[in-house]
Amino acid sequence: MNRNYENIETTNLKLGEFNAAGDAVATYRGVEISVFGGIPGEEVTVQIHRYKKRGKEKLAGIVVDVNKISEHRIPHPCPYFGPCTGCQWQHIDYPYQLILKRSQVTKLFQRYPELSNIDVQATVPSPGVFEYRNHARFTVRKQGYLGFVNRITRKFIQVDHCMLMTKGINKILTHLQGKVMETSQLSIRHGVNTNEWLIQPAIKNTDVELLSGQTHYREVLKGRSFRVASPSFFQVNTLQAEVLTDLVTQRCNLNPSSRVVDAYAGVGTFTALLAENSFQVIAIEESAAAIKDASINLAGLENVKFIESKTEDAILNLPFTPDAVVIDPPRAGCHIKVLESVLMKMVKRIVYVSCDPDTLARDLSILVKGGYKLIDVQPVDMFPQTHHVECIATLIGRSSH
Repeated sequence: MNRNYENIETTNLKLGEFNAAGDAVATYRGVEISVFGGIPGEEVTVQIHRYKKRGKEKLAGIVVDVNKISEHRIPHPCPYFGPCTGCQWQHIDYPYQLILKRSQVTKLFQRYPELSNIDVQATVPSPGVFEYRNHARFTVRKQGYLGFVNRITRKFIQVDHCMLMTKGINKILTHLQGKVMETSQLSIRHGVNTNEWLIQPAIKNTDVELLSGQTHYREVLKGRSFRVASPSFFQVNTLQAEVLTDLVTQRCNLNPSSRVVDAYAGVGTFTALLAENSFQVIAIEESAAAIKDASINLAGLENVKFIESKTEDAILNLPFTPDAVVIDPPRAGCHIKVLESVLMKMVKRIVYVSCDPDTLARDLSILVKGGYKLIDVQPVDMFPQTHHVECIATLIGRSSH
């Protein structure tokens, strides 16, 4: 048994609402705990696990039997569901997953009085609910086998086929199993529309017949080729990324005279479409690797200007007030200085793309208190079978309302 956890007993519990980890909550011996594999309202038999997190003892539950079944429960198709914990919601029918994600966003917004009356739109479904992930990070254990670590028990589980990954990634996974003893972590990226791949780090084992250690790979979105370097961000759901870029462009409300800023521009995914519908796009990015990718990806678009800088500095130093700013920060959200720079610049329209509704709500609260009006919140399901949800929020400035 792993020294970091202990199964202390099995008990029956009634499940409450989902928490931020995508688990149902329940009360165990007077303490609220997180339960994996349940649905609100169900009565279940649960294994209680004690584990340590940041030095503190925690309790969590894993459903082992369902005594009162939710109407939304379905048989989970993946044999690793539960031991893996990478998917939280495979046991929930997909239409209800979409409802839950909208509800999750609404609940987080209601914590802020200035956001509590916002009508969150219905979640945009993903074109595919399996085989959509173009990027995998595997843990390597036990004589070079790849898999994932259970977030509750911390047990490693070898995974020979992940139902969320593209067919290309699973084909590579099959070839690599038992052959990657020289590293403890392995990343695989796969171009759905190009069939190119990137494996990092480079594998020295001569039994591996695949190329590895690539510095970049290419993917095609909306007919445009994108080079993506190993450290650069790229949306993990290729088909849904095309839907997302269309929604973002529509919400920018562009015309041939529009001047737009793509903050956190990355490899230029949004920049490319914005440039087709506006007078000028300023692409801001702090990562030199991403800027290098973007300059190649957007070659030939004469109305694009790159600025390698911190977002807040670049926005404040602009010689004009942008008609729109697209903000797509990391999961941690925007640094307060970025929000302050947008408020000081009095940007006319903000389209904020977020993969974390919690930090999104925090940042929107600041912008609304600063004078912006939140007019639209659109959840987009980039991550089926998990509790994660992408959102697009649209705000207009003081002069526009």
